Amino acid sequence: MNRLSRAVLSLFAAPRVNMREDYAKVRRFQRRLAAFPAPRYRYRETVSDAGDHQIPVRIFQPKEKRSDAVLLFFHGGGWVTGDIESYTPACATMADLTGCVVAAVDYRLAPEDPFPAGLQDCYHVTRQLLDHPQRAGIEKASDIVLVGDSAGGNLAAAVSLMLHERGHRGADRQILLYPVTHWDHDPETSPFASVRHHGQDYRLTNTEVQDYMELYVPDPEQRRDRLVAPLMATDLADQPRTLVITAELDLLCDEGEAYGRALQEAGNDVQIHRVLRALHGFIVLPRFSRPLRDAYAVIDTFLTDDPAVRERPETDRHGEAPT
Repeated sequence: MNRLSRAVLSLFAAPRVNMREDYAKVRRFQRRLAAFPAPRYRYRETVSDAGDHQIPVRIFQPKEKRSDAVLLFFHGGGWVTGDIESYTPACATMADLTGCVVAAVDYRLAPEDPFPAGLQDCYHVTRQLLDHPQRAGIEKASDIVLVGDSAGGNLAAAVSLMLHERGHRGADRQILLYPVTHWDHDPETSPFASVRHHGQDYRLTNTEVQDYMELYVPDPEQRRDRLVAPLMATDLADQPRTLVITAELDLLCDEGEAYGRALQEAGNDVQIHRVLRALHGFIVLPRFSRPLRDAYAVIDTFLTDDPAVRERPETDRHGEAPT
């Protein structure tokens, strides 16, 4: 990158706030930003009953429904910020650009509810939909697609691991947008070059990720758990067909792609796509932005792709497979 481009992009670097002290202020700012100007979105509210508490879920309807897929969405925000309100514009855009219904889960946040509270909420809602799709108006469980960005991508990956480990039916597909998959984001010790190259100047910083991790998982040893850092999992078999989308100028770029490769090596069907010149968090950009258009073109292909057709051998004009 030339100096001018680097200088311009540095303007989008994350605010140098102490996330451990100011997370409540960041939450309020995000909500105000999402509500201005006051938009009109097509959604309805529901809840999932977890026994001792209820988990809000917001259902977004696309302007033009083009698919039976239901995107079960877990928002980003470092497990600490972000919520159903601040992500409403992004979820509405997701519904319209994919033509799919989007169900956004308002899981519990740290530090008030640290690991595994938020993960348990996401797992609970996923189990309910997979086990009883018709109750939610979903034709079949295979229509459910797990989607998450950043910390939400981490939660989607962890939910898929939990479903397999516990012997439950998993989602057939998952879309992981610039996910957190590793526990170490210190440039001195991280195994990933993107942590060192992009952790100081741009949208998300090393310090911010580390602060989030400490709030989400106070016990340092527990941060190496596979449900916190999916790259630490020793069994990645039988995971959903996966699309991993990363951002070129994101410190999480390398670890997201490393998780995609680890899934491939375990025998899973995986597609990895890097959005060039993109910063972390681009899914919340206006729908005319180039990174957003690039990502949704890939997402649309992934959602409409039929592996059975893709893997079927070509036939000659008599309908016989060539030898």
